[in-house]
Amino acid sequence: MSIKQYALIVLATTGISLTATAQVNPKEKLWQTLKAIQSNYVDSLTDESLVNAAIEGMMSKLDPHSRYFTAEEAAQFQQTMKGSFAGIGIQYLMQNDSLYITGVIEGGPAEKAGLRIGDRVLAIDSIAVKGASNFDIMQKIRGAKGTPVVLDVHRNATGGRFTARIVRQSVPDRSVRAAYMVTDRIGYISLRIFSETTREEVDDALKTLQEQGMKSLILDLQGNGGGSVQAAIALADEFLPKDKLVFYSVGKDKGKDYYYTGGFGRFPEGDLVVLIDQHTASASEILTGALQDWDRAVIVGRRSFGKGLMQRPVPVFDGSVLELTGARYYTPSGRSIQKPYHGASYNDNVQVRFANGELQRADAIRFPDSLKYTTLVSKRTVFGGGGIMPDKFVPIDTTEYNRWLQAVGELNLPGKYSFDYADANRAALLSEYKDFETFNSSYKVPASLVNEIVAAAEKAGLRLDTGSKDRVTELLSLELKGRLASQLYAGNDHYLQVMNKANASLREALRILETPGGVTGVLGGNNKMPVKTGKAKK
Repeated sequence: MSIKQYALIVLATTGISLTATAQVNPKEKLWQTLKAIQSNYVDSLTDESLVNAAIEGMMSKLDPHSRYFTAEEAAQFQQTMKGSFAGIGIQYLMQNDSLYITGVIEGGPAEKAGLRIGDRVLAIDSIAVKGASNFDIMQKIRGAKGTPVVLDVHRNATGGRFTARIVRQSVPDRSVRAAYMVTDRIGYISLRIFSETTREEVDDALKTLQEQGMKSLILDLQGNGGGSVQAAIALADEFLPKDKLVFYSVGKDKGKDYYYTGGFGRFPEGDLVVLIDQHTASASEILTGALQDWDRAVIVGRRSFGKGLMQRPVPVFDGSVLELTGARYYTPSGRSIQKPYHGASYNDNVQVRFANGELQRADAIRFPDSLKYTTLVSKRTVFGGGGIMPDKFVPIDTTEYNRWLQAVGELNLPGKYSFDYADANRAALLSEYKDFETFNSSYKVPASLVNEIVAAAEKAGLRLDTGSKDRVTELLSLELKGRLASQLYAGNDHYLQVMNKANASLREALRILETPGGVTGVLGGNNKMPVKTGKAKK
């Protein structure tokens, strides 16, 4: 018996008319399928689980960025985009069945209650943390604004034990990862996401850096997967004059919506370099594309991800949300940066680009003439059709993707050993290196600590290749130093500041900014924008 014959028999025995099947409304077909599964499938399935599965199946036939969120997922996503949550303002690590505080947010409830990096939380609301997962801990610590949580804390430095009653408050989930002066004239800001608070955070960072003497800026969007489109528009306003087109979108009806700057930025002039890589996507690409098209910034790094689709949330009555692609967006010069999304390799971004050599060589990717566009001021050639191609290409450091390093990371050996080392040597380290600046410039990770990790890896069956040992252990040592810095000192993201010593794109940005006329030379020598163009903001 063929599969087709068997399917006809099943339809007949479930009471579905074979003649009616050909004429049935497609929506009725979906309902009949739901009933047939409930009546005949061997296991019991709820209506909700089947409907969710059907919705997810439909979404899988659309583009890769249209998604379905259950009510719980939608609430969590909305909280992320708001840039704040109700909690106590700590970062933590579960280690050896204990909860260690690895970060205390400045000005947050935990700092005001006197908690410090290195404190060990034994219980939350009288319930021991031993055996709890990270998710369990998050659920216990977060809660309704204004409600208390009681922590039982042990402090190694004094050997003392105390109870801290902390009232939950709105805690910023910051989008600025780090902001600091690289030289006496060059500032650096790294963004991890675009959220409702991004513009305010960047504005504050720019003000602080300018007060410290900043004349040029490196904006780091490496690894930034995007977020709020409105935040991207607002951030473009920091760097572009009034009435500059940031992007336009084209929807189902082929109508166009245009988005312009308002002219209230803090850094509309001054040399600007933007760092991007293969993980830079969505809202990050909107901002990067606008700055490149207006010849406002030199783009350094590797081709960005290539997401040029705008999602619009469509709420469902039960609190779930359909996030549907409602439009395609285009940069000011008219570029679509959405890469083709048919095929299984769409999300295998790094692997595919590694295989074709694009991450190692600028000439490995070739754009057809049909994807050529020109910038709006200097008339330089730029390309569309799949991400933002940088003005200055920087090949990837393939050692960073070394299999041994990745396997060691998956075992969390750097995290475990750096934490244990910091916990055991905190007082001595802070006595010798009283602030992060001293630590960053002078501290060297002991070879014994690196060797302990290498030995632990070998015990787990991971043998380090002698041919790449020096470079791999150098990167491992830098990773350990970054982790130690973040566990010893409060404040900015010291981990990233340490790791940036190995950032080749940052080094190239510094080279450009420190070369007289470097930015102007890359941008064509004629990158002065007219004061006002175009229409009012729609």
